[in-house]
Amino acid sequence: MTPSYLRRDTAIRDRWMISYMDVLTILLIFFVAIAAQIRLHPDQKPVTAPAPTPAPTPAPPPVATAPSDPRQTLLALRQKLEPYGLEMRIEPRGLVISLPQAILFSSGEDRVSPRGLPIIEHIADVLRDVPNEVTLIGHADAVPIHNRHFLNNWDLAAARSLRMLELLSQRYGIPESRLSISSYGTYRPASPNDTPDGRAHNRRVEVVIAQ
Repeated sequence: MTPSYLRRDTAIRDRWMISYMDVLTILLIFFVAIAAQIRLHPDQKPVTAPAPTPAPTPAPPPVATAPSDPRQTLLALRQKLEPYGLEMRIEPRGLVISLPQAILFSSGEDRVSPRGLPIIEHIADVLRDVPNEVTLIGHADAVPIHNRHFLNNWDLAAARSLRMLELLSQRYGIPESRLSISSYGTYRPASPNDTPDGRAHNRRVEVVIAQ
């Protein structure tokens, strides 16, 4: 048997291990607590400061578009028709195209002759490019007319305007909503009625393209 003074005190030797185990236990509890927090709030993200909102930039004022000049539109239409040798003028009521009877109709008739179709087609081509309203106005000379078709020059001039309207709308596709007819008979002569040339000048249909 070993004498007591030679035996080591084991309690003192193992005391440091107790303190070491306590530290390990505390660390274990700490990490378990952190893991539990992460499992309870998996989607939580760190809060960041919002990005600064840029100062608003003043928008430039809208540029006003100047309205188109109706007269310039009529001048452009007249320029397109000038190669065909038509009698044209610009008045307050619009662009007036004067078509003599000799081009459009036989004497005393309201049916448009084949020789007048190319001219009407050219006019229809320019009418398709604009939305302007169009008035077809019949005129006659001062020589009285009375036959089985027409009672007087008013009737003949109105019938010729109507035939022109039908031709422009049905054959050349100009909307009827843009077209109207009128008859002045003998009361708006372009020339004196005391000469054959003057009377021929008065027998006409005017195509008035409004401004």
